[in-house]
Amino acid sequence: MAAPIPVFDGHNDVLLRLYQSTSPDPVADFLAGERAGHIDLKKAKAGSFAGGLFAMFSPVVEKTDGFFDAMNGGAYALPLPEPLSLEEGRRSVVGELAILLRLVRVSQGAVAICTTAAEIRAAMARGALAVVLHLEGAEAIDGDLRFLEILYAAGLRSLGPVWSRSNIFGHGVPFHFPAGPDLGDGLTAAGERLIAACNEMKIMIDLSHITEKGFWDVARLSKAPLVATHSNAHALCPSPRNLTDRQLAAIRDTQGMVGLNFATCFLRSDGSMSADTDIALMVEQIDYLMTKVGEDHVGLGSDFDGAIVPSVIGSAAGLQTLFAALRRKGYSEAVLTKLGSTNWLNLLQRTIG
Repeated sequence: MAAPIPVFDGHNDVLLRLYQSTSPDPVADFLAGERAGHIDLKKAKAGSFAGGLFAMFSPVVEKTDGFFDAMNGGAYALPLPEPLSLEEGRRSVVGELAILLRLVRVSQGAVAICTTAAEIRAAMARGALAVVLHLEGAEAIDGDLRFLEILYAAGLRSLGPVWSRSNIFGHGVPFHFPAGPDLGDGLTAAGERLIAACNEMKIMIDLSHITEKGFWDVARLSKAPLVATHSNAHALCPSPRNLTDRQLAAIRDTQGMVGLNFATCFLRSDGSMSADTDIALMVEQIDYLMTKVGEDHVGLGSDFDGAIVPSVIGSAAGLQTLFAALRRKGYSEAVLTKLGSTNWLNLLQRTIG
């Protein structure tokens, strides 16, 4: 029987889930294991989930029950959520960061915030959950970038300028289907300053939610590899959140990375959010991404705790099911190890140090 493949994951939303939890102690729930959600410490250990980019995210203010209901197959065009104020953007980010800091403090070494690739490798080697702090959408950051300095001091090393809405830095791609990613403007002048600051501070820039114009703005301005932490191939699933062949070529040419998104609406040709989704679609996406960007530039970007994933995976505990399917397809252990963690670690070495 093959040994489990360690996973360093490109994107999850567990901090948002813990922040929104009604439990009296979501940190204790995470450490002890819980029925809810895709990631906790027990599920991570069961699936060899060794670490990843943990997103801080500012949710929309208006009620969003049934958001996924529109993604039930066929065409849909959800409007961009309204922009958030700085206060609205900051409130949840501060709350999520506080949860993570407490989680690290009470975990007795089981969870570690890592700010370099060397720290990630060391945490993984001692069996600690390696957390790289990511900001998904920069609504919490002011135009003068003062809060960026504060977040950096707290451990932030990865940032997506936008989620799928507009802010002072740029414009996000909406949840439409089917559609290409050219659905709005790109970076603003403030966004261009943010990209320069991220380059200077060695903060990785994530392009997963940005418009096509914004993608090419970053490609023009940034000196770092192009990265989409949780996006798939548009040729197989025509969602504007997925990447065109031209975008994939740009990622390849900058020695960047693509993380396979497990969200079924970015896997299925009908764009549906349905747990009843064949794992073969995940394998097909990996095959395609490997062909377009190369085996050294593809990883996983699960979107755990932020989306509906195939039931055959279910949670972090089911990650090895994907590697078993890839073995059946003929993938070697060396390539599976790259896909599981070493590609991300090498990319982070080239970006955050």
